[in-house]
Amino acid sequence: MSIMSYNGGGVVAMKGKECVAIASDLRFGIQLQTIGLDFDKIFQAGPKLYVGFPGLATDTQTVHQRLKFRTNLYELRENRKVSPKVYASMVGNLLYEHRFGPYFVEPVVAGLDANNQPYICAFDLIGCANAPDDFVVAGTCEEQMYGMCESLWKPDLGPEELFEVISQALVNACDRDAISGWGARVYVIEKDKVTVRNVRTRMD
Repeated sequence: MSIMSYNGGGVVAMKGKECVAIASDLRFGIQLQTIGLDFDKIFQAGPKLYVGFPGLATDTQTVHQRLKFRTNLYELRENRKVSPKVYASMVGNLLYEHRFGPYFVEPVVAGLDANNQPYICAFDLIGCANAPDDFVVAGTCEEQMYGMCESLWKPDLGPEELFEVISQALVNACDRDAISGWGARVYVIEKDKVTVRNVRTRMD
């Protein structure tokens, strides 16, 4: 079993019309043994900026703490909040610095920029960025999520439609992966609010 699938889990982010959504499952396990059902892999990095870290759970926590340190330094120096594109550069730099002994995470960044335009970006474990116009997926059920997202996503989804599409994509993908699922959490980021919803999934 690959070290990337040791703890399991998946993260997906999608663009909508002046909104963006990011979602992850809540399972924490060791290989095929489930330990906990409340391990959220998504963290807030700014007022309208979130990042998800699927992969090895210890590295999820380490990378989040290191990025929080770098974000705080940036905001002290620049006297402004970090934008999604700057944050994505920060993530890529951190991962590439450790390319010879990498962190086993594949971060997914999602947020709205100063003009409330959606931005999503995913990385491999050495910091190679992928910033498409539709959606990004990462984690042990990424192949299944790709298929679901390709089927369900369409341009200019509103917040409610986006929530429905990302939830269906994640839930149905997790149903086909033994080491993902056991509940999910969805963040829908709009210009004036962030909506967090828990989604029930199969618990077997």
